Amino acid sequence: MRLTTSSKWSGRKWRPRLATVVVAILILVMALPLVGLFFFRLYENQLIRQTEAELIAQGAAIAAIYAQEVRDAGISPEKLGVPMPGANGSASRGADSPYRPIEPQLDLASDYVLATRPAGTPATADPAFAAIGARLTGILDATQKTTLAGFRLLDPTGVVIAGRDEIGQSLAEVEEVREALAGRYASALRLRIPNQPPPSLYSVSRGTRVRVFVALPVAVDGKVAGVVYVSRTPNNIIKHLYGERGKVTAAAIAILGGTLLIGLVFLRTVSRPIYALIDRTQRIAAGERGAIRPLDHHGTREMAELSAAFLDMAEKLQARSDSIQTFATHVSHELKSPLTAIQGAAELLRDSGSAMDDDERRRFSNNIVTDAGRLNLLVRRLLDLARAENLAPSGESTSVGAALALLPVDTRLAVRVEAGGDLALRISAENGAIVFGNLIDNSARHGATQVSITAASAGGKATLLVSDNGAGISPSNRSRIFEPFFTTRRSTGGTGMGLGIVLALLKAHDGTIRLVDTERGTRFEITLPVA
Repeated sequence: MRLTTSSKWSGRKWRPRLATVVVAILILVMALPLVGLFFFRLYENQLIRQTEAELIAQGAAIAAIYAQEVRDAGISPEKLGVPMPGANGSASRGADSPYRPIEPQLDLASDYVLATRPAGTPATADPAFAAIGARLTGILDATQKTTLAGFRLLDPTGVVIAGRDEIGQSLAEVEEVREALAGRYASALRLRIPNQPPPSLYSVSRGTRVRVFVALPVAVDGKVAGVVYVSRTPNNIIKHLYGERGKVTAAAIAILGGTLLIGLVFLRTVSRPIYALIDRTQRIAAGERGAIRPLDHHGTREMAELSAAFLDMAEKLQARSDSIQTFATHVSHELKSPLTAIQGAAELLRDSGSAMDDDERRRFSNNIVTDAGRLNLLVRRLLDLARAENLAPSGESTSVGAALALLPVDTRLAVRVEAGGDLALRISAENGAIVFGNLIDNSARHGATQVSITAASAGGKATLLVSDNGAGISPSNRSRIFEPFFTTRRSTGGTGMGLGIVLALLKAHDGTIRLVDTERGTRFEITLPVA
């Protein structure tokens, strides 16, 4: 059974394609920074939302206390603000529902960051609301010390009635305050005014340069009784990550491990096999025959096929080099004998030809002609062998009978096709005639009087048995019959190249030939693809 290039060197082990490995590496390399950037922005935005939610909760508590103070003070409805449009600024929820949830709305990715909050303008608050603000100032200060948030309590007209140094100033023109005075919850991102320069490490975070402002309207008897205006800088992402340093460390180790894994995969599947093949190439080029063997590790399917193809090529080139060396030795030996004889006869005729009689001169002249004829025959057979070894299959087909029909009639022996004469073979009629002609001539030179041919096909291959009734081949010569120039009939003009030409022609057509045992004569078994 003939092995393919891939199965001969690398077997049938599954390996990923080089393109698959490269694409997977590129995707992973691209994904790592994108995932990191996405995580950074998502986490930062989550801190903004968390800050807004905390301010809503704190503001709601202050709003509840403030509303109760307004009711206890018995302030008349005429002094309150506009009617509340609905819970959470929406009329969609039923008015009788006891819950008024407010969800965080800010998004660092899509919301505009407004300018720093404008300063308030001097104004005068209603004494009744100012008194409430004075009572709640202590609560706001105590809360601020714990939550680090800035609290401003505004009356229905937007004047600050509690909130440290801004008491008595109007914030009614601030955008989010204006929305809250109209009965709608509002929040905003504004540029912060830092008390001191932030650390340089924090500058990578956009969230460190903003401050979250939340304005909650306070409802009393369905009207706006004031606004709780709360602000705070969101937690810094670097500081927060430091607090989660255990998880961050685990993530960094995972990223580092992933990167090292990518490098290891690339090294094992691409780099190492390539360098191993380069080293193997250099060793083969230096003449090291032991280097013609499979790589220890191929990595990918393409590398396995490349290595197999390269090693097959190196093996064939080495075999061709050995064959050329052996062939050159045989050629020089075969050509040297007749050339030496011709040279010797010519020198004798030149130096002593005048002293020879006619018979002697004729004998030396005949020797020259005979040896020149042998040289001419050898050259022709060498050309035939070269053409056979470099022949490319033509795709033509023929049968045993059609190939034999091209041969001249040989009266020395009878050729008989016993079976399969019409079987189509994947070889041209001309090349088939050369194969059969050399085998028949070889039989005739060994005393055969009859040649029989039998052909049969199985599994896409044709098997031909070519038998004769000649003297056969001695056991000592059976292993050498396909060697170039080996012949036992040199004295009768044999060149020892006929079977070599047959072998080369059959190889060129994916065929084989071998000597098989028989009780009498010689029998060759030929295999050829069926057309």
